[in-house]
Amino acid sequence: MKYLVDVNGVRVDVVLDTDGVTVNGARELAQLTDVEGTPVRLVTIGGVQHRVVARGRGTRGTYALWVDGWRFDVEALDERARAIRELSAALQGPAGPAPVVAPMPGLIVRVDVAVGDRVAAGQGVVVMEAMKMENELRAQAAGIVRVVNAVVGTAVEKGTRLIEFELEA
Repeated sequence: MKYLVDVNGVRVDVVLDTDGVTVNGARELAQLTDVEGTPVRLVTIGGVQHRVVARGRGTRGTYALWVDGWRFDVEALDERARAIRELSAALQGPAGPAPVVAPMPGLIVRVDVAVGDRVAAGQGVVVMEAMKMENELRAQAAGIVRVVNAVVGTAVEKGTRLIEFELEA
């Protein structure tokens, strides 16, 4: 079966069969073995063994992988699922700039924007404290601030929408 895999933003073509794997056209013998009673799997590729732990990330085909202690964000979809996703995305209109969401639980320290403000891509909009560190959260794209849910001094959970944007007219 053929999979289209994105590893930390890099596209890789992977074909799996009964006794091996082909990665971007290079063929290797491969084997997967579970370590009983643990989330660890041993993956042997071309005679080299790796310890792998995979955790689903909530969206179909997305995983956090730890390979020999190194973390990778991975999306692996078969050709059919990828084609369906791309067709669905092509049919949707532009969604506008992505909202700023809390990447982890924390405390809002500063809000640098108000409703109606124009922001540039990469501009800092909220500062939150998490794990005794201040983190400046930035707008991913240019837009106009539509909603400000962040309030200084309040605690927020991971995934909380802090700032929402609309496209500039």
